[in-house]
Amino acid sequence: MEHSPITDSTENPAPSKLTQLQQWLSYYARLWGLRGRGGMIVGIAFGLLWINSGIYKVQPDEQGVVLRFGRFQETVDAGLHYHWPYPVESVLLPKVTQVNQLQLGIARTSSNASTEDSHDRQMLTGDENIVEAECAVFWRIKDAKDFLFRVKNPEVSVRITAESALREIIGRTPIQAAMSDKRQQIADQTRELMQNLLDQEHAGILISQVQLQRVDPPTAVIDAFNDVQRARADQERARNDADSYANDILPRARGEASKITQEAEAYKEQAVKLAEGDSKGFLSVYNSYVKSKDVTSWRLYMESTDELLKKATRVIVDTTGKGSASVVPYMNLGDKTKEAIKDTKEGGK
Repeated sequence: MEHSPITDSTENPAPSKLTQLQQWLSYYARLWGLRGRGGMIVGIAFGLLWINSGIYKVQPDEQGVVLRFGRFQETVDAGLHYHWPYPVESVLLPKVTQVNQLQLGIARTSSNASTEDSHDRQMLTGDENIVEAECAVFWRIKDAKDFLFRVKNPEVSVRITAESALREIIGRTPIQAAMSDKRQQIADQTRELMQNLLDQEHAGILISQVQLQRVDPPTAVIDAFNDVQRARADQERARNDADSYANDILPRARGEASKITQEAEAYKEQAVKLAEGDSKGFLSVYNSYVKSKDVTSWRLYMESTDELLKKATRVIVDTTGKGSASVVPYMNLGDKTKEAIKDTKEGGK
C-alpha cells in the first residue's frame, strides 16, 4: 500500500507549500488510478472550482466591499457579482441597513463582570448643577468603505462621541430645562453634534436617532433636590394665585374708578351748565333792570311773590280793605273812585 508522500518525506523535513500541494495532487492521482491525462483533468477541475469561487451574492441589507490583495477596490450593491478568486480578491459584506443601538449612561456589565461607575453618568449643567443622564443612540453604516477602514472599533467610537456630545449640550442647558421641556431639544442637538463629529473623522456612521431617557439629580441628593423642587412649585403656585387675584381685582377696581370718574365728569358738566345758565339769566335781568328799573323791580317782586304763594299752605286776606295794601301792593281803587266822582261833578257845573 502506498503512503502519502507528505507523511513519508523524511529526506526534506520542511518542504514548501507548493511542493506539498504537488505531492498531494500526485498522491491522490496515483490513488485514484489517474496517470498523465487524468492528472490534467484533476488540475482543470480544481481550476474551475477555484474560478467559480469568485461568484458571490450581496443581500439587500448588505453592501459588498471588494478588496484586491487586501486593498480597497470598489463597493457593489445588492445582487449577484463576481470577483477574482482568493488570494487575488476578497469581499466583505457589512450590513448597511441594520440599525444598531447603544445605551449610554445605563449601568452595564462588561466581560469581567464590572459595573459602570455612576460618576461616568454625572454631567455638569449650564447653571453648574450635577445631573445623571441616560440616553439611547441608534446608528447604522452610512459609508461601508470609511466604516471598515477608518474606524477600528465602531461601537467604542460611537460611545465616546455620544458622551462628548451629550456632555457639551447639557453643559449649555440649565437643570430645569434639561429635566422638563428641553429634553427633546437636547436629544436633537446631541444627534446633530455627534453626526458632525463623526463626519469630520470620516467614520462612515449615520446617527439616526438619540433618545434622552432620563435626566435626574444624583441619587445621593435626589431627596433634597425634590424638596427644593416642591418648594419652588409651591412658590410658583402662590405666585400664580396672586397673579390670578390681581387679574381679578384690578379690572374691577379700574372699572369702579372709571365709573366714579365718569359720574364726576357728568356732575361737573351739569353744574357748569347750570351755573352758566343762572349767570346768563342774572345778566339778562340785570340788563333789563338797567334799562327799566321800576318795571323790572315790580316784575321781580311779582315773580317772587308768586313763587312764595305757590309754596304757602294758607293765605290771610284782610276783607276790610284797610290792610290790603300791606298784603298785596295793588292800586288803591277807593282813592281812584273818589277822584273820578270829583272830576265828574266839576265837569257838570
